[in-house]
Amino acid sequence: MTNIVTRSYTSAALKLLVGNEIHPALARVYAARGIDEPKQITEDLSQLIPFWHLKNILIMAAILADAITEKKRLLIVADYDSDGATACAVGIRALREFGAVVNYLVPNRFEHGYGLTPEIVRLAANPTDGSRPDIIITVDNGIASIEGVEEANRLGIKVLITDHHLAGDSLPDAASIVNPNQPDCNFPSKNIAGVGVMFYLMLALRAEFRSRGTFSSEKEPNLARLLDLVALGTVADVVKLDMNNRILVQQGLYRIRSGRGCVGINTLLHVVRRDFRQISTDDLGFMLGPRLNAAGRLNDMSLGIECLITDNESHAMKFSQQLDALNHQRREIETDMKSSAEILIEKILICPNLSQKDQIPNSIVLFDSCWHQGVIGILASRIKDKLHRPVIIFAPGDVDEIKGSGRSIPGFHLRDALDIVSKRNPGLLLKFGGHAAAAGLTIHRNNLDKFQNAFEKTAKALLSSGDLLRIIETDGDLHESEMNLDLAHNFAEKVWGQGFPYPTFNARFRVEDQYVVGGKHLKLKLRKFYLDDDEQKLGQLYESMLFFHENSLPETINAVYRLNINKYGGNESLQLILEHWVPV
Repeated sequence: MTNIVTRSYTSAALKLLVGNEIHPALARVYAARGIDEPKQITEDLSQLIPFWHLKNILIMAAILADAITEKKRLLIVADYDSDGATACAVGIRALREFGAVVNYLVPNRFEHGYGLTPEIVRLAANPTDGSRPDIIITVDNGIASIEGVEEANRLGIKVLITDHHLAGDSLPDAASIVNPNQPDCNFPSKNIAGVGVMFYLMLALRAEFRSRGTFSSEKEPNLARLLDLVALGTVADVVKLDMNNRILVQQGLYRIRSGRGCVGINTLLHVVRRDFRQISTDDLGFMLGPRLNAAGRLNDMSLGIECLITDNESHAMKFSQQLDALNHQRREIETDMKSSAEILIEKILICPNLSQKDQIPNSIVLFDSCWHQGVIGILASRIKDKLHRPVIIFAPGDVDEIKGSGRSIPGFHLRDALDIVSKRNPGLLLKFGGHAAAAGLTIHRNNLDKFQNAFEKTAKALLSSGDLLRIIETDGDLHESEMNLDLAHNFAEKVWGQGFPYPTFNARFRVEDQYVVGGKHLKLKLRKFYLDDDEQKLGQLYESMLFFHENSLPETINAVYRLNINKYGGNESLQLILEHWVPV
C-alpha cells in the first residue's frame, strides 16, 4: 500500500526565503527540505567544511608529500563503481600534477572481489613491469581490509586508506586512515562520497606543499578543475546531498556547463546526446553513472578510469562508446534477470497479488545460478522499489560460495542488520560490508536457506508496520500560474538527489488523450480539475509522459508529477512526468 503525503514546512522559513528573492515555489520546496535560512543553499566553495576536520588527514598529507618528494612509487587501489572510478581519476590527475610517480590498480569484481584483499596486494607487489609500489592508497574502500593491509605490511608496502564506508569493530593496521565514519572523526559531513574524501586529501596535500614553500617558483595545481569528477562520483554513489555535498556537486555542474569538464565527461555526454550546457544531476545519476558502472559490472573498471584520466579526445570517445555498449548489454541482462526474479517472488509469496502487503514477507532474499554477479545490485534496487522491502539478491561466486548485493528501505539499516545476523549466527556470513541503504556479502551456497530465515527474523524484529508502508512525499500542488517553463528551468538548474529530492507535486487530472509511444511509454494530455466551492472546475491542458507503462489510464487520476522541459526540433515546451498515479 502507498500513501501520498505533503511535506511540511514552517511559515517563518518560507517568509525568510521569499524575502531573499527566492521564487515562492522554490522557497516552499527548500523550506520543506529543512532549509530555513539562505546560507544553507550557498554555492560558495569557501563554505565547504575545512579539510583539517578529517581525522588523520594532515598526517596522511605529510606522508604523501614526503613520498612525492622522494620519488617513491604510489599505487591507487580503487573500487569498481562510479565513486571508486572518479576517486581514482581525481587521485591520478592531482597526484601527477604534484609530481608524483603514480599508477592505479582496480580489482576485477569476478576474480578478486571487493577491496584491498591479500590477493590484490600480492598482485600489486609483483607487477609485470617491475614497478613495485612503495605506498598503496585505497580509494572508496579499505576500511574493512584487515587481511589485505596485513599482507601489505608483511611485504613492506605502506598502506594509506581513504574511504567513507562504515567501520567494523576493528580497523586495519594502516599507516594512516582518512574516513569520516571512523571512530573519533569529527568531520560533520558523514555523507561525503569516496571521491569527496580523495578530493579533500588533495586539498590537504596542496596545503602541505604550500607550507613547505614548494610552489614559490612553480604554479600550484588548480584543484577546482577536479570538481566535475567529484560531482559525478557523488551523485552516482547516491550519498545524501547535505550542504557540503551540494556545494561540491553544484560547483562541478558549473564547470561542466561552462565547457570546462574533463574530456571523458564531455565525450560521455556526447554519446548519450546530452547538451553539456544544460546538464543536470539527473544526467549524472541516470546517464553517466550507469555507463561508468557498466564497466565494473560486466568487464573491467579500468575502461571507465581511462576514460576519465585521458586528455586525448579520440581516446576518450572510443572509451565512451565502449562504456555505452556495455551499458546496453547490462540492460539486456537485467531484463532477463528481472523476469526470472518475478517468477521466484511469486513462489515466495502466499499470493502473487503484490498489492496485499500482509502477504509479503518483511524481506526478500533471492538466488539464481544463472544470474550475473555484476547486475544483482541493480535487480535488488528494482525489487526494493516495487515491494518496499529490504532485498538481497545472490549470484554464484567462487566454488561453493554465493555473493549477495542488498538494497534497503528507510528505517532498516542494512549493514547493521547484517551485523546482527552475523553475531547471532557465527560463521554464516563469510564477509560483509556497506552502509544503511546498500551492502554486499558472501555466504556458502548451502547456507542460503539458513541466511534467508535469519535475515527475515531480523527484518521482522526491526521493521514496524509503518516502515513497511510506502510513503510518497510531495511538495503539494502548484498553482497553474506557476506551472511554466521558467520554473521547470529553475528546478533543473539546482542540485537534487538522495536526501534532497527533486520537487514533485500532487494533483487530480482528467485524461483527455493517451497513446503508446516507443512501444513502452504512455503519452498523455492531462487537464487539471479541482473543486472550488463544491463546484468542479477544469484547468489547463498539459502534455505528459508516463514512462514504462503501456496500459490505458482511467478517465480521472490522482497523480504525482514533476515539471520537465521537452525539447523537440529546437523548441522547448513544458511537459509533466508522472511518477505515480491512482484512479480517482
